[in-house]
Amino acid sequence: MLKKILLATAAIAALSGHAMAEDLKEFRIGMAGGENEADRLRNFQCMTEKLPSVLGVEKVSLFPAADYDGTIQGLLGGTLDYAELGASAYAKIYLENPKVVEPILTTVQTDGSMGYHSIMVARKDSGMTKLEDMKGKKLGFADPDSASGYLIPLVTLPEAIGAPIKEYFGETGFGGGHENLVLEVVKGTFAAGTTWGSGVGDFRDGYSSGNLRKMVDKGILNMDDLVELWKSPLIPNGPVLVRSSLSEDIKTKFKDFMMALPKNDPACFSAIQGGDFTGFAEVNVDFYKPIIDARRATIGG
Repeated sequence: MLKKILLATAAIAALSGHAMAEDLKEFRIGMAGGENEADRLRNFQCMTEKLPSVLGVEKVSLFPAADYDGTIQGLLGGTLDYAELGASAYAKIYLENPKVVEPILTTVQTDGSMGYHSIMVARKDSGMTKLEDMKGKKLGFADPDSASGYLIPLVTLPEAIGAPIKEYFGETGFGGGHENLVLEVVKGTFAAGTTWGSGVGDFRDGYSSGNLRKMVDKGILNMDDLVELWKSPLIPNGPVLVRSSLSEDIKTKFKDFMMALPKNDPACFSAIQGGDFTGFAEVNVDFYKPIIDARRATIGG
């Protein structure tokens, strides 16, 4: 009798799971802060047009957040189905709930690498040319949940400067996202700030991809106004994240769509990613374990 009950329960659960998968009417895309909201909405518009027929849903909705944490909380709460975040932001999610999202893809740089760098920039007319020139001055970080904008500088700068960050720099603060941080450096709010770039190509172009390149392409930054003071070791490119409880059918269709996007619609791929990439590569949580460990050891969840 008990066996029949267990079998019946399993059957109902299977049917319920199938029904839930069939009932997915809306696919929800989270967009982390870091650049102008209108730009983010415009860049992701192509996804709202293409994905409904690919996934078999009625609509695809965009949810821009004011900062990284807004998207992080949406993923943790199960109200978002897909988002792309930096490695540290994913580490924060993993440390709070390792089962809520899955990293499935990451971008590949034009040189074949799957990483990028934290780049410290200052105004060229400041007269500074190297990291040592920042001693006693105000340093800006991009966002508390950014790998390049905070975590990696927090971990690697002390060795580069030979002192704790709090003792070396006169003051530190946050710029409210990568784009705004750079604008604040240009305005003089910070003597220098940490943002992200591929490190591939020329600095005067904003490199091949990253925040600096995005700002150059949008016409809101002239790289002649900036100088690079420091570049971090390579950081794993951020993941394409999907909600773990999505049906396997939806996950497969979405992954296949994204893998084919650079070839099928290069303009859409470029708009979403910003800058030049060759495409996507498959990854899983193991790719991000060093960043997860670094976050756990320094700033926690």
